[in-house]
Amino acid sequence: MIATLPLKSVSGIFFRAVDPLHAAEALSGSRGDGRYSRAGQPTLYLSASLEGVEAALIAHRASDERERVVLRFAVEAVRIADLRDGDTLARVREEAGDPFADWRETAAPPSWSVRDWIEAQGADGLIDPSRKAPGLWHLVLFRWNVPGGPIVRPQ
Repeated sequence: MIATLPLKSVSGIFFRAVDPLHAAEALSGSRGDGRYSRAGQPTLYLSASLEGVEAALIAHRASDERERVVLRFAVEAVRIADLRDGDTLARVREEAGDPFADWRETAAPPSWSVRDWIEAQGADGLIDPSRKAPGLWHLVLFRWNVPGGPIVRPQ
């Protein structure tokens, strides 16, 4: 029998950089394709620190994009897969693919299958280690503010 994927609890203050024109909808999640989200698939990307926000913006800032505002959110989540954990990462790679493969170069990146598989294991989200700034991390929620799911509140 294959062991279930270990899930952990996460709580604290998290950060999200958004276009000021969309600040009121920041809790709606992402609007387009992302590493762990297809267009139209609810996903809330948050950073565990202000430094994490800056690291994430390195990869996501377009040259013609407006400056973003950074918003704070209190998060309580209990079923989160931690991709910083070597055993968890190895299992995810074996079962679903490489979550860190370049997601912008293919029509169906492996990280989308990773999300599907992790979600099928009962997780409400995952911890994604920063590749731009080792030691920093991001929280990716697949569902939030629904019965039984993580709670996210503006601060």
